[in-house]
Amino acid sequence: MTHPRILTILGARPQFIKAAPLSKSLRLGGWEEKIVHTGQHYDHMMSDVFFEELGLDQPTFHLNIAGGGHGDMVGRMLMALEPLLIEENPDIVLVYGDTNSTLAGALAAAQLNIPVAHVEAGLRSFKRSMPEEKNRRVTDHLSTLLYCPTQAAVSQLHSEGIHEGVTWVGDLMYDLALQVEPDHDILSYFALQKSQFSLLTLHRAETCDDPLIMSERLSWLADQSERHPIVWPIHPRARQALDRLPSIDLKKIKLIEPVGYRQMATFIKNAYEVFTDSGGVQREAFFHQTPCTTLRNESEWPETISAGWNRLWQDRACSLPPQTERSLPLHFGSGDAAQLIEASLSRFARDVLHLTW
Repeated sequence: MTHPRILTILGARPQFIKAAPLSKSLRLGGWEEKIVHTGQHYDHMMSDVFFEELGLDQPTFHLNIAGGGHGDMVGRMLMALEPLLIEENPDIVLVYGDTNSTLAGALAAAQLNIPVAHVEAGLRSFKRSMPEEKNRRVTDHLSTLLYCPTQAAVSQLHSEGIHEGVTWVGDLMYDLALQVEPDHDILSYFALQKSQFSLLTLHRAETCDDPLIMSERLSWLADQSERHPIVWPIHPRARQALDRLPSIDLKKIKLIEPVGYRQMATFIKNAYEVFTDSGGVQREAFFHQTPCTTLRNESEWPETISAGWNRLWQDRACSLPPQTERSLPLHFGSGDAAQLIEASLSRFARDVLHLTW
């Protein structure tokens, strides 16, 4: 019996997290999955810890590609991925999200006429200057199977003329949010109490690589920390950006090293408020019913804003509505996205690729 073969390309923290529930479903469905770690996030707390903590199989291949500009990184990934795909000849290549690893994986597979499955398809910030926006748009138009976390993402793809292979499955991150066991030891370790602290994450190039934006955000956040101390698990890019800035009084912002998924979920669930430029953290705050301020002027997750749990940077002076007026509609599925994606991949393998197992 020959198992269908899928090559999963990962490179960044959110992708490792999303891959965990789907990889489990793929194993149960009889798939042979091999994981490629591009190396885009390369230190232990941004990479290895998630494989260990979430029970994700260790990568079969490490490309060790990190650093450099967008074009340089994508180019090196393409040079490494093309011969690997030729040698492995998978039935499907699976990519997640909107990173350089996502784009490189989709480009390499599409050029070799290998079907691409894109998890988290159809998201748009409508800000073309964002590297992530370009990556996700190109990946969607190269993909054969497009798995959307929301109905709005489905509608967006349809508006761009993409109809075939588009499926609403819900959000893998919601699957995990329903399953994760809190790590209350992390609160005790940092002497934190529920709703008595806020959480900050920063990592995007548009924030960290612009000294004016970074300074403006940090100055405002320092003032917010007078109300509730802010815990900041600092991303390597943000630390480098901070080191380049003139001295800023961070007041009651506490910098700590990056943490694992369970620890971050515990912070989000117990925080008074979340401040972030991350698309993933915005909706994790929504899942855990924690108010969020997105430190950008656009969001890929408008559902979190319309439901009253999230506000944009430009609206920071406006208070979020009282909790009694906020809603938690099931925009993100029912917690079974992994099973739905695996079932769709299996149908495609049988009906289109004519595989049997």
